[in-house]
Amino acid sequence: MSFGGQTPTIVVLREGTDQSQGRGQVISNINACLAVQATIKGTLGPYGGDLLMVDENGRQTITNDGATVMKLLDIVHPAARVLTDIARSQDAEVGDGLC
Repeated sequence: MSFGGQTPTIVVLREGTDQSQGRGQVISNINACLAVQATIKGTLGPYGGDLLMVDENGRQTITNDGATVMKLLDIVHPAARVLTDIARSQDAEVGDGLC
């Protein structure tokens, strides 16, 4: 549908949503993704170690599986959330690639 030759832009955001743009937002996205990367970095590769994760209820989980770490993280940043959602999808579809 066109209004006076222009297509209206419709943006539906939840109430209280922050609408950030520009260089500052790009840097925020990069920093959030780097924080996720730093969290799982130690579990990767042939020398990957175990992580001890403790939730808000005091439950402890020891794992060296990056997908498990990503599942246990409570991510709120949108860019970092994309990374965790991708990891969950990959784990659900193909697992860790081992037979």
